[in-house]
Amino acid sequence: MFCNQCEQTLPVTGCIAAGVCGKNPEVATLQDLIVYTLRGLAVAGLDASAKGHDIKEAGRLCARALFSTLTNVNFDPAALTAILHEVAESRNRMMSPHDSASSLPVSVFQPADKRAGLIRQANLVSTQKLADDPDCHSLAQTLLYGLKGVAAYVDHAAILGHEDEALYLDLFKGLAMGFDGANPALPEWVDAVMACGKSNLAAMKLLDTANTGTYRHPEPASVSLSPRAGKAILVTGHDLKDLYDLLVQTEGKGINIYTHGEMLPAHGYPELKRFAHLAGHFGTAWQNQQTEMPRFPGAILFTTNCIQRPGPDYINNVFTTGLVGWPGVAYVKNGDFSAVIERALALEGYTEEAASAFPQKKRHDRVCAPCRPGTG
Repeated sequence: MFCNQCEQTLPVTGCIAAGVCGKNPEVATLQDLIVYTLRGLAVAGLDASAKGHDIKEAGRLCARALFSTLTNVNFDPAALTAILHEVAESRNRMMSPHDSASSLPVSVFQPADKRAGLIRQANLVSTQKLADDPDCHSLAQTLLYGLKGVAAYVDHAAILGHEDEALYLDLFKGLAMGFDGANPALPEWVDAVMACGKSNLAAMKLLDTANTGTYRHPEPASVSLSPRAGKAILVTGHDLKDLYDLLVQTEGKGINIYTHGEMLPAHGYPELKRFAHLAGHFGTAWQNQQTEMPRFPGAILFTTNCIQRPGPDYINNVFTTGLVGWPGVAYVKNGDFSAVIERALALEGYTEEAASAFPQKKRHDRVCAPCRPGTG
């Protein structure tokens, strides 16, 4: 395997045996295979768009699949394999045998059916050499990771019903770069990276419109860092809709909802903070979850990313949804959190004694836009 998505790689240049995040070679290979197959989907999508065909469905899939390859999102080989084959099938449906690009390597590549075959295909799709020139290669990697960030914003906006076909085309153009039969020179790679930056700003604006249009404009908020007595659910990640749905489904059930990590800004949105059982915030940064989450006496829901290997002392309390996955961790579909609620009701929650032992502290924050999914 080779992965250099984050700044914490070993030994600085990239993880080659196992990821510091918990990623294993099989997961890294599947993520690289998804990206490579998406390049074929991108070539087909650009051709379809030029012919006047609707590419929204393929664009949504592209954003969702690319988001799933971000560090700390999905570590479940079965889930990633399903996404990989979904991308390949979508590309095959869009690519006509009469298209000029139909014989390109990314157009004819077919993922193997079985695990061993997929692992053997790893060398075909490695991101260690995206261009012959080292400067072009560096820019190609920068472009790829920038596109992953754009995909995360675009996917979140689409969940709230906000889409911009131009951003889907931007993802296609970036992914097709260097894989569409052309050999871009250094200035073209520079232009592509700069264009990705503009796409990023447009995607941020789209997501902001989606969030504020749904949950109204955020306001400065005081957030309790002390628990309340009662049953408890901890929500981490970035997906505001998941948090909203959970708040609706737990209303009147005697369960207090706490945010974690980058879900903190949720307390500023009027349509979220109006729920009286949005009780406060628990824990510190995502990388401390393995020492902090064993102390949380309720169920834990991961909505978008930043999951680490759950320890045996709390794995049975952990649930994932959306694109998040970890082998052996219970997965629930977006919008149906009945299993999470059932687990929270079965656990002790915070007793009066435990809650009173916490100092009564509040965190005063001027709420800002959520961090980019996948960056931690």
